[in-house]
Amino acid sequence: MGDPIRKAAPMTVPGQRQPLIVPSVLPADFARIGDEVRALCEAGVDRIQWDVMDGVFVPNLTFGPDVIAAARPHSTVGFEAHLMVVNPDELIGRYVDAGCELVIVHAEACTHLHRTLARIRDLGARSGVALNPHTPIEVVEHVLTETDMVLAMTVNPGFGGQAYIPSVERKVARLRRMIEDSGLSIELEVDGGITDRTISGAAAAGADVFISGSWMYAYPGGKATAVTRLRNVAAQNAKEGEAA
Repeated sequence: MGDPIRKAAPMTVPGQRQPLIVPSVLPADFARIGDEVRALCEAGVDRIQWDVMDGVFVPNLTFGPDVIAAARPHSTVGFEAHLMVVNPDELIGRYVDAGCELVIVHAEACTHLHRTLARIRDLGARSGVALNPHTPIEVVEHVLTETDMVLAMTVNPGFGGQAYIPSVERKVARLRRMIEDSGLSIELEVDGGITDRTISGAAAAGADVFISGSWMYAYPGGKATAVTRLRNVAAQNAKEGEAA
């Protein structure tokens, strides 16, 4: 049997945001990673995020590109690599080769952010830039033309299961205005502590891509029900946010 057909995640159009639900595989059973990826696809997720940690930029170690490449044939959705590493430029190519259609780097780790984002695109992937909770949005103001997605961290990166930081919603709202003013088609993602309760504020503030890990895996109704719940709550609150 050949590779499964891979569906592309819908692109964001200013004024027509549709919430995308993207699970982190950090809580998965690493001994069954192929089965875990397949189960997420069957649950109806829009793509899958791989949290890549180097033990230096953040105090944790996770996935290398070989693990992601091994999981790729089991997926019918796109992969994104969230590189929480000190030298992303040295690793970008390996994660693109592993099958990640979107590669996210941290602004705090990039000396020449514009060049790094441009290189991701040159390698054939979409580019994303992540901001830690304390990092001002002005850091990305002059690289939006090289960016397909901005990620506002709603926890400090490094570990799953952390509590959502509500004050980041003001930052998300400012990022949404910046993106809309640019006229560019750029996704706005939030990552950290996303549940069916916290997603409401993030969606109302303007986020349209939502990473969920620990909550989704622990949801009593199962992953498919969790995905539907998150998508419905996000869509409703996005409408209310646009109307405000």
